[in-house]
Amino acid sequence: MRRLHLQIWSLRHKHARTCSGYQTDTNNNNIIQQTIGMESITQIFRIGYGPSSSHTIGPRRAAEMFLERNPAAKSFRVTLYGSLAATGKGHLTDVAILAVLEPHAPTEIVWRADVVKPFHPNGILFESFDSAGKQLEEWLIYSIGGGVLANEHFNEQRGREVYPLNKMSDILDELNRRGLSFWEYVEENEGPEIWDYLSEVWEVMKNAIQEGLEAEGVLPGGLGVRRKAANYLIRAQGYTPGVRSRGNVYAYALAVSEQNASGGRIVTAPTCGSSGVIPAVLYHLQQTREFSDKRILRALATAGLFGNVVRTNASISGAEVGCQGEVGVACAMGAAASSQLFGGTLSQIEYAAEMALEHHLGLTCDPVCGLVQVPCIERNAFAAARALDANTYANFSDGRHRISFDQVVEVMRQTGKDLPSLYKETSQGGLAAVHC
Repeated sequence: MRRLHLQIWSLRHKHARTCSGYQTDTNNNNIIQQTIGMESITQIFRIGYGPSSSHTIGPRRAAEMFLERNPAAKSFRVTLYGSLAATGKGHLTDVAILAVLEPHAPTEIVWRADVVKPFHPNGILFESFDSAGKQLEEWLIYSIGGGVLANEHFNEQRGREVYPLNKMSDILDELNRRGLSFWEYVEENEGPEIWDYLSEVWEVMKNAIQEGLEAEGVLPGGLGVRRKAANYLIRAQGYTPGVRSRGNVYAYALAVSEQNASGGRIVTAPTCGSSGVIPAVLYHLQQTREFSDKRILRALATAGLFGNVVRTNASISGAEVGCQGEVGVACAMGAAASSQLFGGTLSQIEYAAEMALEHHLGLTCDPVCGLVQVPCIERNAFAAARALDANTYANFSDGRHRISFDQVVEVMRQTGKDLPSLYKETSQGGLAAVHC
């Protein structure tokens, strides 16, 4: 039955591959937004393998698409630009691409960290050649975050409009007017099939926690970082209930993030690098408060809606806006989800999300040696705890606050734009420069 529902969902959204929401300005190759809606929250929750949605999931998907168009090619050349080249080896970008193309034909990887294309920092140029070395096709594509692909001619982030509104203030007005909750708004626009999709998402999240808690040893990559999740879980049991609870949250977030760092199966939420936050929050609440799976799925739907607003109006790409767009957005999503589970009003839920994102503004993306390990794994644990704190703080209030979620999203977008490139997933500044 689940397979049938997923097939129905796929048919319902199969044409979300066109750029209907955008128009190209041929004079300067900029993309002009024309839409007022949003795509499906399934673009926020993508099931895949770590360690990076923009550096592994996106490039691998792009390689699969290029191979499908060039089945007769006798060789390939793939040039990685900007952030993809700067941190691609640590993120296993070349491994992801070669796994697709190399079995078919010899493939050369060219690293050009010195070239940053204006469309997005994560540029990939695919070239195919015949047996005589004559070029058959070239395709310049960008991995813009969350495993999503785009260029001047199409944008997966702007496919079929599933939601008619893209501002949280407008959504709140609509829900208050009609007496709906966030998750009911999601169901209304996505269709009942969304619950089967989110059910699979939740199963993958739980499996990542459980597998991560069982795994031990050193993470791949050369930094010598040992897995900590299992030890944190064991040590937490020796503390008083309050501290034990917080230790368990850390352990769950570490478990997923360590699975991601080792190339395990996870869910982008909204990215691979921030995949540990929401599973940790929801798994902890289900374990301690016995929330049913149905309520957890509703909380996931609400989290996805908030992440979707950020994705549509700003970015969830560390290469574009820094880690505020990854861990910061994940924290906001986790805060919204937990606030709903604890019976927060619409305003309290929005306040929790706003607060969680606001206090991550300016967070840089400076992975040591280009690996999604330091400080990424630790940040997931702290953000999971902060999401729960934001929920508590918001639910003590009446929900009224001065700064709206939309305003913080806009500030995040502008802050990311103003951040120097060396602090945006290039591994050239900040903590990365201290170590490597």
